[in-house]
Order: sequence, then structure tokens, then C-alpha cells
Amino acid sequence: MSVDQPSHPPRFDEAFAAQFAELLAWRRDVRRFRRDALPEGLVERLLAQAELSPSVGHSQPWRFLRVRDEVQRAAALASFARCNADALADFEGERARLYASLKLEGMREAPEQIAVFCDHGTAQGHGLGRKTMPEMLDYSVVAAITQFWLAARVAGVGVGWVSILEPEIVRKALGVPPEWNLIAWLCVGWPEAESEVPELVKAGWEPGRPPARAGTR
Repeated sequence: MSVDQPSHPPRFDEAFAAQFAELLAWRRDVRRFRRDALPEGLVERLLAQAELSPSVGHSQPWRFLRVRDEVQRAAALASFARCNADALADFEGERARLYASLKLEGMREAPEQIAVFCDHGTAQGHGLGRKTMPEMLDYSVVAAITQFWLAARVAGVGVGWVSILEPEIVRKALGVPPEWNLIAWLCVGWPEAESEVPELVKAGWEPGRPPARAGTR
């Protein structure tokens, strides 16, 4: 059965293009959240927009789990604390002092927390496009997370991606299937403050670099 296509696809004008550029600049990794709950139905709407993301072979391997259980949240937070202490031990002197001063998660404050997994066991898509590059499943989930992030920014909602975790510990704490690979732990909520400057730039950790140009061979 064919899928009807719109006869008149949208055209995005210069004003929209300028706003889109602003959206990209203001999509920041948020670590400082207000504890206020988000409006009913907002997270569901953002997740529905994430579902529009592209995926290899139309496999849609992302699995978004809203974590509300306090025991499960505590297990993830404890995992972060262990991993963060290990990471701190890798640095010395001023770099260690600076690392210790960074706020790298909003897990204590964010009203919504979402664990995002990639289902490596999915049969959807019939393996198309991932035989030689199976990692395309994980990349597809990253694309969906980015789409969720941008949709959240449009709604004024902040998102923080926590990666300093033990994937196996988190997977077991949430009781998900073994073929689900942890990609992200997202903290979601109203940001305490908003800025177009990345947090790590403001903290003096890494100044970043100017926009890269595509190379040629």
C-alpha cells in the first residue's frame, strides 16, 4: 500500500532560516534545572516529534524510558558518582580542581529523566543498511535524541545528556532486555537560566573551535 505524499511540501523562508540558526545556537546541554513539573502531555509531544527522526532501514531502534521510580533514579545517580570520582582521578593540579568544580549532571533536580536505549535485537528494517556498519543502529538513536533536544528547545525546555555512567548498571537497574544498549540518560526540565554559550566554555574547560569546513581528498 502506498503512502500518500503531500502535494505541496512546505517552503521555509529566510525568517524561519534565521530562527533555525538561533535554535541551533541556543540548544545547550543544561545541567541546572528548576524542580517545577512540566505541563501534562508536553513530554509525550516531544517524544512524538523525536519519532520523526530518520533511522537506518527505517528500523526506529530507539527506546525512550521515562524513569520515575526513585530507586532506579538513585541507582543511576550512584553510578554517576562512582564514574565521576574515577574520572577526577585522571586529572592533576589545576585541571583536577577545575574538573571538580564542574556541574556535570542535573539528576538531582530535573523533574523528568529519560533513559534512551538502542534495541540491537530489533527485526524492524530487516537489517537494511547495517550489515557492514551495525553501529548505524546506535547512530540512528543519537539522531532521534538530537531531534528530541531541538523540539524541547523550541518549547523552552532544557535537556542535559549524562554520559558519565556505567551502562550495564543502569540497564540492570531499569530491568531492560540485554540487547538494549544504553545511549543516553537525559535530564529534562525548565532551565534555571539560558545561554547560547556552552557551559564548558563559560567554565574555562574547553574554548572549542571555529566552525569546521569540509575537507577534500
